[in-house]
Amino acid sequence: MAEAVSADTPLDTGTLRRLVLLTISLFLSYLCVAMALPVVSVYVNHELGMSDTLGGLAVGIAFLSTILTRNLAGRTSDRRGGRVSMFYGLALYVLASLVCLGSTWSSLSPGLAYAVLIVGRLILGLGESLTVIGMVSWGIGLTGHARSGRVLSLMGMGMYGAFAVGGPLGLALFEQLGFSGLMAIACVLPLAGMLLVRPVPADQPQPGERQPFWHIIGRIWRPGLAVCLQGVGFAALGAFVSLYFHAEGWPHAGWGLTGFGIGFVLMRLLCGHLPDRIGGTRVAMASLAVEACGQALLWLAVGPWMALVGAFLTGVGCSMVFPAMGVEVVRRVPASERGTAMGGFAAFQDVAYGATGPIAGLFAGAFGYANIFLLGLLAALLGLVMAWLAHREPELAT
Repeated sequence: MAEAVSADTPLDTGTLRRLVLLTISLFLSYLCVAMALPVVSVYVNHELGMSDTLGGLAVGIAFLSTILTRNLAGRTSDRRGGRVSMFYGLALYVLASLVCLGSTWSSLSPGLAYAVLIVGRLILGLGESLTVIGMVSWGIGLTGHARSGRVLSLMGMGMYGAFAVGGPLGLALFEQLGFSGLMAIACVLPLAGMLLVRPVPADQPQPGERQPFWHIIGRIWRPGLAVCLQGVGFAALGAFVSLYFHAEGWPHAGWGLTGFGIGFVLMRLLCGHLPDRIGGTRVAMASLAVEACGQALLWLAVGPWMALVGAFLTGVGCSMVFPAMGVEVVRRVPASERGTAMGGFAAFQDVAYGATGPIAGLFAGAFGYANIFLLGLLAALLGLVMAWLAHREPELAT
């Protein structure tokens, strides 16, 4: 049985190949999210002639849909299996892209075109929930909970890899093919993902009593808050590091995100196995301490190189917190509730990413860009406390 496999047992070639296929499928499908991210507001503003506020709403409403449907995605994975959930999500990605494509129909008024676009973005958010939670549940079902950290690390590499590639790719396609051409390509990518994972065997839903969602949240809120607080520094850096460099008159503004990305990916590649080996809370506490150091360097930076080192350390620190705390979530709930637990856990991170930008923007207006990273420092230290409290909690015997 996969559940009895030890974290120290090497993955066999077949299982490793299946995990790689799941990761590539997630990468291809998540490009639908990443390619549209910098383009939707431009489309709303320039082609539909609407305000920046409505453009921002069209971007953000997909993430709101994701947050609100994490529970649904988790329940689907628990009851039908991760494979079913992921295939539902991939199909919804296709549908969302088709609906957004429909918003470009020339006979529609700008107001109606915008309404169609909003519907497509809402469907996209639901598709993201089902795809990501389904991939995690499917991967853990194939490998066993003792390797959940590796599955979560691969999930992150697929998603953040899509973000790294998708932004510039989406803008380039938008310039060459327009919004309709971009959405047509976005319809094809999830279909390619479906074909890739079609041969992968299904995971089996685990029998057991189904607990209310808020009961499960009560078991995982400390790991959830740790990952939420970690996300503050990540989101603040992503949104404001370039503006910080420009405000200070420093060169190499674009290297801030590059430094973060290098640190993030490097840690995933080198340390993805550690949560399974030594425990998620230990990895998370060390990671949050490193993130705090990175945020402190950004806050106190007297020149660009000090800030770039801070960005790199922030990437190193942020990288392993989600998979490390995810391991602890898996260990705290029965196998029959893992999908629901992971859905709730992911929602903690969604909230951090959604709330940090507006709050940090108000803070920057009042106190300057540097002090945004003081917020990130304090959040990382509070996250470390949450990880320490989670470390003291007993695990559920599985």
